[in-house]
Amino acid sequence: MNFSNPSTNFCKQMKKIFTLTFPLIFASVIFVTAFAGGPVFWRVSTRADIERGDANGVSIADNGALTLAPAFTEVYDTKQAYVWAAVADNAGNVYLGTGHEGRVFKVDATGKGSLLYKTSELDVMALAVDASGNVYAGTAPDGKVYKINSRGEASVFFEPKTKYIWALAFDGQGRLLVGTGDKGAIYRVTPDGRGSALIRTSQANITSLKVEPNGNIIAGTDPGGLVLRISPEGKAFTLFDSAQKEIREIVLGKDGNVYALALAESAGGGSSNAASASSSSSAAPIVLSADEGVTVTISDIQVLDSGSSSGATTTTASSGAQAKSALYRIDANGVTDVVWSSNDITAFTANIDDNGRALIGTGQKGRIYSAMLHGKPSLQIQSSEAQTSRIVRTNAGQLYVASSNLGKLFKLGGSTVASGTYISSVRDASTVATWGRVNFVGEGDIEVQTRSGNTANPDSTWSEWSAGIKTADGGAIASPRARYLQWRATLKGVSTKLREVNVSYLPRNLAPQLTSLTLTPAGVALQPLPQQPPDSGIEQAGLDPAIFGLSTNLPPRKFYQKGAISLQWTGEDRNGDKLEYAVFYRAANSTDYFPLKTGITENYFTVDANGLPDGRYIFKVVVSDGQSNPGAMALTDEEETEPIEVDNSAPVVTAGTPQVSGTTAEVTFQTEDKTSIIRRAEYQVDGGEWKPVFPTDGIADARREEFKVSVTLPDRKPHVIALRVFDANANVGSAQVGVK
Repeated sequence: MNFSNPSTNFCKQMKKIFTLTFPLIFASVIFVTAFAGGPVFWRVSTRADIERGDANGVSIADNGALTLAPAFTEVYDTKQAYVWAAVADNAGNVYLGTGHEGRVFKVDATGKGSLLYKTSELDVMALAVDASGNVYAGTAPDGKVYKINSRGEASVFFEPKTKYIWALAFDGQGRLLVGTGDKGAIYRVTPDGRGSALIRTSQANITSLKVEPNGNIIAGTDPGGLVLRISPEGKAFTLFDSAQKEIREIVLGKDGNVYALALAESAGGGSSNAASASSSSSAAPIVLSADEGVTVTISDIQVLDSGSSSGATTTTASSGAQAKSALYRIDANGVTDVVWSSNDITAFTANIDDNGRALIGTGQKGRIYSAMLHGKPSLQIQSSEAQTSRIVRTNAGQLYVASSNLGKLFKLGGSTVASGTYISSVRDASTVATWGRVNFVGEGDIEVQTRSGNTANPDSTWSEWSAGIKTADGGAIASPRARYLQWRATLKGVSTKLREVNVSYLPRNLAPQLTSLTLTPAGVALQPLPQQPPDSGIEQAGLDPAIFGLSTNLPPRKFYQKGAISLQWTGEDRNGDKLEYAVFYRAANSTDYFPLKTGITENYFTVDANGLPDGRYIFKVVVSDGQSNPGAMALTDEEETEPIEVDNSAPVVTAGTPQVSGTTAEVTFQTEDKTSIIRRAEYQVDGGEWKPVFPTDGIADARREEFKVSVTLPDRKPHVIALRVFDANANVGSAQVGVK
């Protein structure tokens, strides 16, 4: 069984591959503040920040405060990979159904565990216990129900000729209800093993079952994500149609409310996730030949859950429509509310106490969250195993937690641990940094340590944990200079609370970069657009003017200016330093640069071409972070242009004497420019329309060109032929000749 997802179309999927996957890790971004050229302050205080680290024996409150967690004690190790099902009997014994060897284990109230029975199936997916203490185990992928007595003797109790048994529950008359897939039926079986279909639904799978005190059955389905209320006569009514695919678990509250844990279609994997994770498989797949020649492949695959850029966090939203997992409460009037939801975390199990507080077990570091309707969730405990698969409450009120990867049983609560540790996420300073100080906000017995290294994941090359800092005022970080840093907090005493940790460091100054330098066409000038000047106090405070809605990088206004040469560039600084620019020039045949303009804060500059003699020049833009870094610490970068022609002189046009033949006149003229090439030429007759003329060699590409114009005159009277020539810098030279 796909742990989080029984499957939408099992018949189709089973003909291909049946893969178990589990999300384990999520990516995250830590909130930092920094002033350009100064230290970076890494503050970890909110629940979202804290959840990015690892909690061992500590709880995370809704406001991010760390306190010591309830006791979480390993009771029994099944030595199996997965625990699919768990149930407690009236005597306080807990039974575990596991995969992939189809075993049922019994753990008594003292914590002593043993193998009760090994089925002939691959997985035990559902368990139930009758009033006499007999255990019933539903299996997959060849769906059978085994009846197992206290001595471990077993027989096939019911075989509905279906592939999967997902859920088992007893009604008030001692009849066993069997939720199946892949045909989505519920069977009712009498104590002698005789059963028949109570209802056949349009859903592929009945994934969860509970029986209300009045005898009505509450069933969860897949793939529609429906919560059904079914009468003892088999009449179904949809209580709730969730936005998710699967109703993973149904819990009945003491107040008569129905709680439904729903999973989205993408939860826990699927074919796409399985494919992407195949390279991470930690064990060889187990292949089983099932009915109808179907090959069932179940792989031990762990999925790296990319999460969101803000990290995997839980929420209490008014609607769980977009949630990957959601716990809904359905009251007696059919009104549905979201108790807990997450867009990033896959939840596998839930339990509700007498006060309506929910515990939600997840596949994200095995974490168990606590939540109440209209409240903010908190992290109750983080397991040592990858997934929390089932939460069981005995009649005496004792909570047990079953895990997968590996399959173990833990006892939750009863006391508070004596001490706990929290390890932060790894802080990437982007470059080797000089560490400053670490301090914290909290009360009680708290010790903070640090370690550093130059690999993204802590390994043997990292430094050892530093000596502990125990005063809230903190102290200097003793870890070696490196790119990455991590801190660890140790809490002792039930009244201890850690609210916030602050780390400061100074990254090595990185040189700014000019990532682009472009030249606008000749004649395009740039000037700044009018804008509100920022308050001088903003800069003094080291704040970004954008916080106040002020833009410091508005694009310039373009306008025509004869001979103008405009440069535009893009500069960036990985330290966030304030940048300034300077523009220099040199003759193309020289190596000496001369300044044109310094102290530029914009990313553009227009050269007044009239300020330079005609010739070929190379311009250079230099960027500096000197405003944010003192003296020798300042760094620069520079870029040069290709040679650019500065030409403010018009081409010289020399026209020869027109050659007249009848009403046809032919004029030959030459033009020359000292600096730039001739671009085009035109002529007109008697002030008429300007018409283009091409050089005699067919292409205008030199500083000297010859043109020949042939004009048909309207009569033999005197006429004037005007000529004009444009060079590459839009300078115009002209001449005219008379025709008699």
